[in-house]
Amino acid sequence: MPLSAFGLNCTLTASPAESSTQLLLDQVLAELAKHDVATDSTRIVDHDIKPGVRADEGNGDEWPGIRQRILDADLLVVATPIWLGQPSSIAKRVLERLNAFLGEIDDNGCFPTHGRVATVAVVGNEDGAHHVTAELYQGLADVGFTIPANAASYWVGEAMQKTDYKDLPETPEKTASTTTTLASNAVHLARLLQANPYPPPNPG
Repeated sequence: MPLSAFGLNCTLTASPAESSTQLLLDQVLAELAKHDVATDSTRIVDHDIKPGVRADEGNGDEWPGIRQRILDADLLVVATPIWLGQPSSIAKRVLERLNAFLGEIDDNGCFPTHGRVATVAVVGNEDGAHHVTAELYQGLADVGFTIPANAASYWVGEAMQKTDYKDLPETPEKTASTTTTLASNAVHLARLLQANPYPPPNPG
């Protein structure tokens, strides 16, 4: 069966302003598309995502629609900028909302997210890409996603400077090659899981 990927842009910058995070996310999705993966994405800050850890926080919460798009996809890409060495507050809110999956484990011990692959994209003008990746990896794995080898692509500019990823004349070769590897490994793992789903940990 064909695969699909859904990207979450966790920039603090609302549309239609340009976003370095969106650029890297688009590049990851473009590499996935080369493997015949259907792709789509959304910029989280453009939606009313309520704070909380439930699947639906009511009162105009737009998370349920995004959550369904996550569940409809085989691959998830979480893209975030670095602020003060941390994932953006938007990325942290996404992790908090994904926490609801922990309350939806079925009687056989299966998560709603089992069989879905997650990857990460990070941009910033300061150190911290590995730390940010580690935080996202941990959260995504905790709620049932599977992380492939080399599943993060990132670019970090010189500290305390104003050059953004979107302002570079061309994509650095190391970032481009890492994005290519991310896509290849993610698609390979997603196809393996599609053909051989996780067995129930506690079969009835």
